[in-house]
Amino acid sequence: MKLKKIFAVMTAGAILSTMLAGCGGGASADAGTDNAGSTAPSSDQKVTLQIGFENSISEPIGQGLEKWAELVEEKSGGTMEIVLYPDSQLGSKSELIDSMLLGENVSTLADGAFYADYGVPDFGIVFAPFLFDNWDQCWTLIESDWYKEQEAKLEEKGLKLLASNWAYGARHTLTVKPVNTVDDLSGMKIRVPNNEIQSLGFDVLGAASTGMDLGDVYTALQSKTIDGAENPLATLYGRKLHEVAPNLILDGHVLNFTTWVCSADWFNSLTEEQQSILMETGKEAGVYNNEVQAASEQEYLQKMKDEGVTVVEPTEEVLQGFRDKAQTFYDMGDRFGWSNGLYDTVRAAMGAE
Repeated sequence: MKLKKIFAVMTAGAILSTMLAGCGGGASADAGTDNAGSTAPSSDQKVTLQIGFENSISEPIGQGLEKWAELVEEKSGGTMEIVLYPDSQLGSKSELIDSMLLGENVSTLADGAFYADYGVPDFGIVFAPFLFDNWDQCWTLIESDWYKEQEAKLEEKGLKLLASNWAYGARHTLTVKPVNTVDDLSGMKIRVPNNEIQSLGFDVLGAASTGMDLGDVYTALQSKTIDGAENPLATLYGRKLHEVAPNLILDGHVLNFTTWVCSADWFNSLTEEQQSILMETGKEAGVYNNEVQAASEQEYLQKMKDEGVTVVEPTEEVLQGFRDKAQTFYDMGDRFGWSNGLYDTVRAAMGAE
């Protein structure tokens, strides 16, 4: 583990030991009553998992989480609960992941690019630009032997995946100035999450990627500190980023399925029945999330158009220009510590021709 991550873990422990000392009830956050603890629950204690995430509760991902909380309450007979903290109330993604390494009973959504930074390098390829051709390839991949191997490696690092079948959405690019082709990205500062995979994934397209927490993006766009941001439509609209960056290109550079991760130590402190309830309901809620996600995408797009956003729907020729530039990313395997032939291995595992 890098020194900065060790420091982050120590810092997270000091903060969380003070702030997150107990457990509380409810499926939504209530400051002062719902706190995390790192000790295993006793047999007569309600099991609480606190889920912190960057998004608004009104986004499809928030609705999916509310369904998950309902299912856990119902199927556990009230002996288990999920407490939700939207809008980064529990801290950033990296801070939450670091706290999981201390055994805290928290969870967040994260993706292969983050797991690459936490010691499973091959996992990062799932966030590579223009890897997937369609969503069916994503769902085939998460059921493959290759994916199960990555899950096992991640668990050895202290992180347990609870569910992987959640569509976060196709990621598109919203900018202050219009982007009509990949060449228009040249030199533009585009916000990406704080990980190397996504940073370099945009750099190869000609942009200057800028790692930044999602909560800081609106102000950065408003002040012209950055020129754009990328995310699914639900997140772009939910954060009102189109108010300060009114140009959208539907490049779909990543088909973003996401995962819910928690502490392996905390998960292993649960009974087998509790583990099954948590994972089975997580998968069931994922199906619900995907239905909401699909239904909402056109709605969000229309709202953005109605509110003055200029939308570019690129032709196949324009998209091929993006794909061609993205291919240089797959020559960086040595930099990422990827296994030999990883691209071909993953394409085969996801059923690509």
